[in-house]
Amino acid sequence: MGENQPLLFESFFNSISLPKLTYHWHVLLLSTFTCNVTVVFSRLISSYLFPKTYNNLQGLKKLNWDIHFVSMVHCLLIVLLSIPIFWDEELIKDKVFGYDNYAGNVYSIACGYFLWDALVSLYHVREFGIGFVLHGTCCFGVFLFAYRPFLNYYGAVFLMFEISTPFLNIHWFMDKLGLTGTLPQLINGVCLLTSFFCARIIFGFYMSYHTFQSVLQVIDQIPLFLCVVYGTANIILNCLNVYWFVKMIEALLKRFDKTGEKKHHKHHHHNDGKSIKSDGKTKKL
Repeated sequence: MGENQPLLFESFFNSISLPKLTYHWHVLLLSTFTCNVTVVFSRLISSYLFPKTYNNLQGLKKLNWDIHFVSMVHCLLIVLLSIPIFWDEELIKDKVFGYDNYAGNVYSIACGYFLWDALVSLYHVREFGIGFVLHGTCCFGVFLFAYRPFLNYYGAVFLMFEISTPFLNIHWFMDKLGLTGTLPQLINGVCLLTSFFCARIIFGFYMSYHTFQSVLQVIDQIPLFLCVVYGTANIILNCLNVYWFVKMIEALLKRFDKTGEKKHHKHHHHNDGKSIKSDGKTKKL
């Protein structure tokens, strides 16, 4: 029973080149389990705080509400937990291959959420579509490589993208609560665009360049497949962020233009009875 006794699953994680996952797999699974517990909590608190709206939702619409609730809890938690990683001395010394136990736990929480998200999306793939399955799976896979270890410092950079997610969820909840086109939703929309642009476009592109520079200095020590996976994922994600940002601006302008037209027509007694709603499953960018 000495110090050299192998830890549970240590040989397995070593065999798949994820040795540091030996110390974090239980946190990952606990995170996935906690997501399910949060769904139960959402059902309890939502039916109490918003009885008319939540209790009238049926089937997948109610699940969709719970999914957004879990997303809100996760994004707030993961952003707060990721901030200290930027000042971690061990990771600053080696931004590519450095490892820190705290960062490993933070990424385990994120991986647990992405695993839960992928599994829920897979179970309801006919209703939600394959895109959400791929999104959850890809995020889970990319962060899993942190346990080689690899890019532990820069993992926090991409978790900072979640800064815009609370405003996206609030926008969705406002639609369901009948606040579409109101001043509070407009203010939230401005916050959404601002946070998205600052976190994903400015900060995202800037740190992507720094990540590239750090990797380039030790490129001969990195397996080719890792360079391909992370390079491709980074390019696609940056392009998607620009695309989503443009689409959000267009949607916001269109929504409030139409809302203004509705109010104008109503004032002149020409209301055609139509309303603007947001249906379907809207996931975190």
